[in-house]
Amino acid sequence: MSNVETKPTELRCGAAVDGRHPAETARVDVLTPRDVPLGGPRAMTVRRTLPQRARTLIGAWCFADHYGPDDVSLTGGMDVAPHPHTGLQTVSWLFTGEIEHRDSMGNHAYVRPGELNLMTGGYGIAHSEVSTPNTTLLHGVQLWVALPEEHRDTGRDFQHYAPEPVLFEGAEIRVFLGSLAGRVSPVRTFTPLLGAEIVLRPRATLTLAVDSGFEHGLLVDRGEVRLADTPVGRAELGYVPPGLEELTLTNESDGIARTVLLGGTPFEEEIVMWWNFVGRSHEDIAKARDDWQNSSARFGAVEGYPGARLPAPALPNAVITPRRNPPRH
Repeated sequence: MSNVETKPTELRCGAAVDGRHPAETARVDVLTPRDVPLGGPRAMTVRRTLPQRARTLIGAWCFADHYGPDDVSLTGGMDVAPHPHTGLQTVSWLFTGEIEHRDSMGNHAYVRPGELNLMTGGYGIAHSEVSTPNTTLLHGVQLWVALPEEHRDTGRDFQHYAPEPVLFEGAEIRVFLGSLAGRVSPVRTFTPLLGAEIVLRPRATLTLAVDSGFEHGLLVDRGEVRLADTPVGRAELGYVPPGLEELTLTNESDGIARTVLLGGTPFEEEIVMWWNFVGRSHEDIAKARDDWQNSSARFGAVEGYPGARLPAPALPNAVITPRRNPPRH
């Protein structure tokens, strides 16, 4: 998915400060989302929890949009014209509905519930995303992962994976990236990452062993969920710093609770993120924008989309300034 804001915020995201948070404190910071309309007057609205002033990254996760359930008969659904990406991977995960994906590698694929589509932008890629005609409710998350300096100009790539569920008493887990609950995703990433959908039955509690070197974020899609001792509401993201060896999730409602757990080692590089580009400097971003506007071969062409590609917004009138995660204590 593109960040189609007409005046996207410029971000320079700093490395996290060294240190570990003792496991026994289990501190959880709750990040609230902001609503972002994607497109025109009938736009689908997404709830964005990353990036924001309180936190710009969780591991290498640098962007998190949560959307739906969206009645496409009212909003028109998703129709994102061909647009570029650099320096990142896009992670698409649906709860309901279906999205048609086309990219400049020639891939024509579909995003369906419980199936991961991961696209690597690297030096440059373009793609389009359109909800299919048989979709009535569109509901899911769109996530981005920043690539480390060593790999940010890597070649384009596309991976699809449908993880088998791991069943526990009171819970079901689908691990789409990294490892959790004895399952390992085969999907390649460039930094240590975790991504998993966790569904909790009514009033269920689940304790999971996690990598103590990871920081984690729990995005709540539905239900009343408590992460450790902290309630995390619908569309909120509960952040836990490194140091914990276990995470405990409790569904405090009489209905099903659904969450997405993200994790990764703290990303120690400074990045600049603007519109659909991740770079290391203002100049990186300006060059990527110029290349897209000038139809450079850097991004290739998306075949089969019935319309024009998405133009880039104007760059800000100032050099992008640093913006950092808060220090860990």
